[in-house]
Amino acid sequence: MTQDDRIKLEPSWKHALRAEFDQPYMQQLREFLREEHAAGKEIYPPGPLIFNALNLTPLDQVKVVILGQDPYHGPGQAHGLCFSVQPGIPTPPSLVNIYKELKRDLNIDIAAHGCLQHWAEQGVLLLNTTLTVERANAASHANKGWQHFTDRVIQVVSEHQPNSVFLLWGAHAQGKQKWVDATKHLILTSVHPSPLSAYRGFLGNGHFGRANKFLEQHGLAPIDWQLPAL
Repeated sequence: MTQDDRIKLEPSWKHALRAEFDQPYMQQLREFLREEHAAGKEIYPPGPLIFNALNLTPLDQVKVVILGQDPYHGPGQAHGLCFSVQPGIPTPPSLVNIYKELKRDLNIDIAAHGCLQHWAEQGVLLLNTTLTVERANAASHANKGWQHFTDRVIQVVSEHQPNSVFLLWGAHAQGKQKWVDATKHLILTSVHPSPLSAYRGFLGNGHFGRANKFLEQHGLAPIDWQLPAL
């Protein structure tokens, strides 16, 4: 089996990112993850869900990019989509604030769950900048190589897609802004939706309505932000 065969990735992303899997940083990252598993550490999300954001949102369908930091580090939470949790898991505080802003901005009913897969299936790339984490150890896999991979993901969207919206909430996400061509895409920034900062400018930012307006102005269908019941 070749390295290419081992990469379980949606075909359009696999084609665009193939070269990244041969980079030295990716080889070092693979070795780091192997060692963590060998040491008996629990890593989230489960292996098949690490690239879930890419697998659920093919490159040519990306309309909106939302950037998170690293996966949730509690049992059963992370499933490869930023800010989202698996069905049956309580809605985390940052996502509660995202729902509050959706209600204020577009009068969308607050969902009874925290699974954002409906957004991903419409072209919202829910990308964490680090794709794995150790259980109960936030940011434990930051600066291990994933940041280079997700830099490239953002570059590829910027280069490949004609009119996308990038929602960059908080300083960490805004650090990726340099990879986005602002002459063709809409970049919206604010503080993070975390309870620590949401009241300093996330609540009231109007990003969801502004994103849909931009998409419609460019002949694209708006995102249906209303999450269906599970």
